[in-house]
Amino acid sequence: MTKQEKNEVIELLKGKFSQYNNFYVTDTESLSVEQIGKLRRACFDKNVEMRVAKNTLIKKALESIDSTRYNGVYNSLNNVTALLFSENPKEPALILSSFRKASNTEKPVLKAAFIDGDVFEGDNQLTALTTLKSKNDLIGEIIGLLQSPAKNVISALNAGNKLASLVKALEERAK
Repeated sequence: MTKQEKNEVIELLKGKFSQYNNFYVTDTESLSVEQIGKLRRACFDKNVEMRVAKNTLIKKALESIDSTRYNGVYNSLNNVTALLFSENPKEPALILSSFRKASNTEKPVLKAAFIDGDVFEGDNQLTALTTLKSKNDLIGEIIGLLQSPAKNVISALNAGNKLASLVKALEERAK
């Protein structure tokens, strides 16, 4: 690979890292070509972009953007590395989990995940990442929690009006 080609790959990776706040670093070393093809199709179907690159080029791209921000990711750059880029931080974890179940294997291995500035290192983090809630999900839950007391007050007031009208009707009947 010439120096020009390496620089092009670094620029492409810098663009991807800048575009996405979430990416996963996986080890696809022992997967067959057929399995890699299945994984790529699964990623494509879920709008997750998969890229394979040399570890040194990935590290150079990350360092040129912000060397301290991605500090926790550098240790995971070894062996064969495939990067999964996604807008949804949970989607790559779901793809990896379902791919493992379908293939009945422990591969691909999650080396690290960078999600909104936080680094999750190690394959043991995969189950936690599959239950991760998106920012929109959390905002929706908070709004729902904030609305529930107001709804209770309104329904109590409405019930009070019904009770008052029932008492009034009983009074008029008694006259």
